[in-house]
Formats: sequence, C-alpha cells, structure tokens
Amino acid sequence: MRSFKSVLIFACLGLPWMIGCPEANADPAGKKAKSIDELAARYDVSSCKECHEEIYEQWEASAHAKSIFGIGARTAATIGTTITKGLMTWPYSGVKKPEDVKVKHLMLCAKCHLPQLEEATDDVAQEIVKAVFGLWDKAIKKESVKKLRKINVNCLICHQKKAITHKWAQGFPQKDAVYGSQEGAHEDENYPNMKKSEILHESVFCGQCHGLGPNFEFEQPSQCATAYGSYLFAYVSEGGHETCQSCHIRKLNKGHVMPAYRDPDMAAAALRFEVDAFGYYWRKNKVEGVTPLAVVRVEMTNKTGHEIPDG
Repeated sequence: MRSFKSVLIFACLGLPWMIGCPEANADPAGKKAKSIDELAARYDVSSCKECHEEIYEQWEASAHAKSIFGIGARTAATIGTTITKGLMTWPYSGVKKPEDVKVKHLMLCAKCHLPQLEEATDDVAQEIVKAVFGLWDKAIKKESVKKLRKINVNCLICHQKKAITHKWAQGFPQKDAVYGSQEGAHEDENYPNMKKSEILHESVFCGQCHGLGPNFEFEQPSQCATAYGSYLFAYVSEGGHETCQSCHIRKLNKGHVMPAYRDPDMAAAALRFEVDAFGYYWRKNKVEGVTPLAVVRVEMTNKTGHEIPDG
C-alpha cells in the first residue's frame, strides 16, 4: 500500500512542471468576448453542418443545444432563482441586485452550462442576466429567448475545449483543431487539423460536467451534477463496465441527441416498474355506499450506472 501511494504522489505532483500551453479558444491577444454575439461567434459551429449534417441535427434536438435556455426555459429560470434566492441573499457575494452579477458569479452554473463564459467579460454576464429576467417581460421576451439560444454547449465545447482533461501531461487543445478518434487533415478552413482525443469515448469526458458533486474551487461551493460520482463509487466499484456513451449514445441509436431522463425510450431502458393496485375494505367490512381504500404498491428499480435523479 505504501508503494502504491508513492506512485500516486509522483503521478500527481511530478507532471505539472513538464508542459504548459495557452488555452485553446482564448483569443491569441488575450482579449475576452465583450458581448453574447462575440462569444457566440468565437464558438460558431455552423460550418460543422456542411459535412456532419445528421449529427448536427441530432445535436440541435439535444439538451446541450439549449444548455443556457433549457427545456421550456427551465435552466434560465433556475439561473434567475440562483441570483435572487442565492447570490442576493448571501451577505458576502457582492451581489445586492441583478446588476451586480459578474462572470465569477454565473460560473456556478456556467461551469457546465456555458464553460466558454470564462472567456468573456462581465458585460456578457450582464447581458445574460438581463436576458434571463427578460423572459418574463412581454416587451423583450422574444429578443431574450433569441439571445440565450445563441450560446450553448456545442461541437467545439466537446470536440475541442473539453477534449483533453490532463493538459499538463498531454498539452492544451489546439485552436485550429477538432478532436475525435482520428489524426489527420480536416476539411474546414477554421479547423484544418484533426487530432485524437484519448478521453472522448471514456466516462471521464462526460464527468467534467456531469460531475462528482460539490465544486469546491468556487468561493461559494455549489452542487448540481453528481452522476459521475455515483457512477464511479456505486457502479464501477461494483464491477460495472459500461460507459456513459454506451447508454446515452450507442444503445438507443440516437447519436448526438444523447437522450436523458425526459426521453421515453431512455426512461424505459433505465427503470423497471412493478405496480400492484387493489381496493381494500378495513376489516373486510363491505358496507353499501362505502368506497374501499385504494392500495397501490410501486416498486422502482434503477437499472442505470448512477443515481437517479441527478442534479
């Protein structure tokens, strides 16, 4: 056991001094996006559709394509609640009103829902905040919806920004490359290179957002996604060997839609229900006009590799 610990310490502490490169999508001049439009342009994936039309259409139908707006504006509403019921109530947050919200505050949500926000100024944070609260203002609702749908988790987030986890060991994602299962040329003038990602088909890739639990790197730790944590500690540790991609991409054959709990086929595959219901008279007294008690027994079995619900 002692030698095993030594190896881990060497692996964790020995590598950081070896490699260092600039962040992939950061502007070479160090400039940050100053508007939603500028941030959306920096992560424009419209050219992907030319060669990957089917995958692009699957992504458009996915929750990832609505990562800030959400399904039925649920995510945007939760961000609004985080501001009014969280940030504005915490005495040391620096937020007394929505106009005080900065990028660092929104990263509680944006770490996963819009990781590229770290490359933007506080002006963008304010634009997002105004759009979130604008969803309940009839005069600007349409414009607010339009703005929030411009920014999301898209091709470049998965196939570039998040394609490498161990950056000190493997280097940082290249700005002119997309990452997948192959190396070579890529027919896109903006991204002419194709690089191999060692993690794209591994659960750790998804675990970057669908995480372990509390995000202790923040000044105010937040907890949302915990699927990867329960996957590791309650599934893999018991001998489970399926990956996130196995169930959410391949088995249902829905590709980059990556269905989750709202998808009826996914729900059917993930859960097993046994239901028994009958009428019951107390002490068998069947008195005319008396309605029997309804006894319903429901047993639900989770067949996934992680806890349900997550988040």
